[in-house]
Amino acid sequence: MKRVFYRELRRIRRKPRYTIILTVGIALSFIFFATMTSEGQPQELPVAVVDLDGSYLSRRLCHEINATQAVNVVAVYGSHGEARSAMQQGKIFAFYEIPNGTYNEVLQFHAPKIVLYTNQSYLLAGSLCYKQLTTIGKLAGGAVQREVLRKKGVDEDQIMGRIQPIALDTHPIGNSKGSYHLYLLTILVPGIIILMAMLQTAYVIGRERQEETLRGLMRVARGNALHALVGKMLPYTMYYTLLMLLCSLIMFGPMHLPMEGSWPLLMLLSLLSVVAAQCAGCFLMGCVPDPSVAMSLTSAYGTLAFTMCGFSFPVDAMPLPMQTFSLLFPLRYYFLAMRDITLFGNGIGYIWPQLCSLLLFPLLLLIGAAMLRRQYERRPQC
Repeated sequence: MKRVFYRELRRIRRKPRYTIILTVGIALSFIFFATMTSEGQPQELPVAVVDLDGSYLSRRLCHEINATQAVNVVAVYGSHGEARSAMQQGKIFAFYEIPNGTYNEVLQFHAPKIVLYTNQSYLLAGSLCYKQLTTIGKLAGGAVQREVLRKKGVDEDQIMGRIQPIALDTHPIGNSKGSYHLYLLTILVPGIIILMAMLQTAYVIGRERQEETLRGLMRVARGNALHALVGKMLPYTMYYTLLMLLCSLIMFGPMHLPMEGSWPLLMLLSLLSVVAAQCAGCFLMGCVPDPSVAMSLTSAYGTLAFTMCGFSFPVDAMPLPMQTFSLLFPLRYYFLAMRDITLFGNGIGYIWPQLCSLLLFPLLLLIGAAMLRRQYERRPQC
């Protein structure tokens, strides 16, 4: 393994462009996600108001909307058609329609309706606009009711009891501010590093077959295919684990993302995740004779992990066959254990199932080594 390790270092030194390109890609991905969500959530999303009433109530509602950071009134239209056209063109994500006579109905103690339209074809923007504008609408209704009760001479404590008879005390755990910065950065960047580790491991093994240097590799490994694969993987294991450490130091250091658990445990998790991904890459490259097809299959498997790991859509809500399929991805176990370590400060007593699951992936390396040995024996001319 030591001889193969030094041989791979010499090959990297002769052709460093692949490693450099992947490193630059990881760095750009980190910068992109770090800057895109630097404010925690999207701010100043454009919305509009169709003011058919032109009253104090409609002006007050616009003022309340502009007082929030998430949304901003960019236009006040005079008809429903204008607002609909602006939404279809992507200029706004939502708009309130205030019918004529709304304020007069309030003064007459009626229950007027204010209509809210949101564009849910933009999932994140539409959901945030719906949440913010719905809250503002409820608060506006409560403010109107409070003023009416005050004019009737009702006591202030009784007013609050009628408006909000039950107060909800919420405690968001783990991500108290609802920051997409924490939500995206801590899984996407490590996931990209794990994906690149798997792809590069599969590529360098496939290159041995393409360049017909497999015989030289086995000679250096003294005929032991397992030693050949481990020695070949080791430089990339060290390199991508160090990249995981560097990204974690930046995220949980200068960027001040919450880190409640143990650093050594997080580094152990990162190491096992990188090794598991590399073993999966060796297995796929060994199972498929054509290196190009094997690389395509490895890419599809690696990118599918972002869907199946459960950070965007909960695995428990998937059909049972998909839940079982999610167990085949190292990123799934990294996601579960990383959340326990960083957000909740849990120790190894909580994440040992994920660590044990990652330790099963090296079994794929044994199968990959057997495949490599068989290819070597079938192609002695290589």
